[in-house]
Amino acid sequence: MPLPDRGIEYGDGLFETLLLHYGRPLFTELHMERMAHGLRALALPDCLEAARQQVDKAAGFAAQKHWPWSALRLSITRGPGPRGYAPPTQPKPRIIIYVSCLDRDCGQMDSAATLSVADIRLSDQPLLAHIKHLNRLEQVLAAAQTQAEAADECLMLDHTGHLISVAAGNLFLLRHGELLTPELVNCGVLGTRRRLIMETWGPSIGLNVREARLKLSDLESAEEVFYCNSLLTVRPVTRVGEQFWDSNSVCNALFQRYLEELQ
Repeated sequence: MPLPDRGIEYGDGLFETLLLHYGRPLFTELHMERMAHGLRALALPDCLEAARQQVDKAAGFAAQKHWPWSALRLSITRGPGPRGYAPPTQPKPRIIIYVSCLDRDCGQMDSAATLSVADIRLSDQPLLAHIKHLNRLEQVLAAAQTQAEAADECLMLDHTGHLISVAAGNLFLLRHGELLTPELVNCGVLGTRRRLIMETWGPSIGLNVREARLKLSDLESAEEVFYCNSLLTVRPVTRVGEQFWDSNSVCNALFQRYLEELQ
């Protein structure tokens, strides 16, 4: 990659992670809609069509390799620029893509996860909320703590102590027959699988799904907890601290809805 590049120097850019099934990108439009929102938020030139073309090329490579499951990382940076924080007046975005074969069967739901609680809190910044910008140091530090504590994932809170997400995904809990997910206003990413669960999959299995202001204490009354992201789809949670769950019927039902989308 030629230097300088503002993506490396300042995290000035966006990314998406797409799941490919035998070279076919899943739910591409949801990823592109979020990328378009991110381009507007960062005042980057509209380069979505070029990005689509590069995604198609990379997907073709995965198809030629006959990889059952692969992950495609699409990054768009503001490209080169002069020294200093001020962006160039005529940016030339760079599109960076790589595809990697996954060693797990994404057609099988992962076993229930153990979660820790990250010490680092997510910063409030409504102008950068919802998008997948390249600044991920909060998640990096949270993941390092998770690794040190031998957990599978970690809960991430904001500075008021409200639940926001896990480090690499969105959080859901079932309470009194209603499916709840943290309200994302000043921080947090609007995940593609979160959107599918809220708008399509959840209602299709008879669930009322809504956002709520949630705290760690709300987990005490949860009947089921799970999280979602583009590679796992959904994964049940079995433990957070001293709290345990052995039910994952809703998570299973949502995963079945996902499998139906693959047919």
